[in-house]
Amino acid sequence: MNDGEMLKIVVPGSTANLGPGFDSIGLAVSLHLTLEVVRAESWGFIPKTDEVKSIPTDESNLIYQVASKLASEYGVTLPPCHVFVSSNIPFTRGLGSSAAAIVAAIELANELGCLCLSQEEKMRAASVYEGHPDNVGASLYGGLVIGSHLNERTHVVNIPHIPIDLIAVIPTYELETKKSRTVLPSAFTRAQAVEASAISNVLVAALLTHNWSLVGEMMDADVFHQPYRESLVPELQHVRTVAKRNGAFGVALSGAGPTVLCFAERGQGEKVYHALKVAFPYSDVRMLSVEETGSSVYKMALEK
Repeated sequence: MNDGEMLKIVVPGSTANLGPGFDSIGLAVSLHLTLEVVRAESWGFIPKTDEVKSIPTDESNLIYQVASKLASEYGVTLPPCHVFVSSNIPFTRGLGSSAAAIVAAIELANELGCLCLSQEEKMRAASVYEGHPDNVGASLYGGLVIGSHLNERTHVVNIPHIPIDLIAVIPTYELETKKSRTVLPSAFTRAQAVEASAISNVLVAALLTHNWSLVGEMMDADVFHQPYRESLVPELQHVRTVAKRNGAFGVALSGAGPTVLCFAERGQGEKVYHALKVAFPYSDVRMLSVEETGSSVYKMALEK
């Protein structure tokens, strides 16, 4: 990128787990983080929307931290830029705001540092930074991702098209993933592990064969995290009842919560949305869709 150009990076938010797909399944949603990047004398991050108004504006910003670390691994120093940050992804609500920032940072380093990274290399870098491939994979590829992140390799299978409606019930309070992880058991017995794995496997098969009622059943059968996190997100059970009564086939915590995501067959989401708006007047209820396009990078000439 030269002085007369602006770089635009657009990254979708995401939901993870879908119930039993713990740290493994992610789905891109129609919320976005956008960076507008121009060359400058020094680094600066300028928030343009309410969701990001509290971000650090200097080199302590997560996007700079990830981008500069990745560039240094390739022996490159990034030229300073002003980065204008817009987002409608709610912060610390379980909709992948930090994963979107990590993917945006990798795209930024790739462009400014001319790293020529493949999608697989970007995926590996993002998973190493995040610790698991679900949110970052969805943000990078779009659609549905099923992944495993091991010491030596990260594998991701991407299915761009999942024909469903999404309705998010976003509570007013924040819930940090770190806190939400403290309530989880540190170990499972072999029998519990087999049960959890079987439920997750059937969830994937049901998603790929569009067996929506079975998808919903497997979401409810999760033993990995939802039974433990329900105490932190009291809305979950109530949302499940209202949504299913009005046509949703499935309900799950979005990531670590507190957002609760409801899944309906394509065209059925409006009814679920209106019922939830009435039932949860103090929450932010949003009609969303699956975002099939992953992170995108555009170069534009600045107006003279």
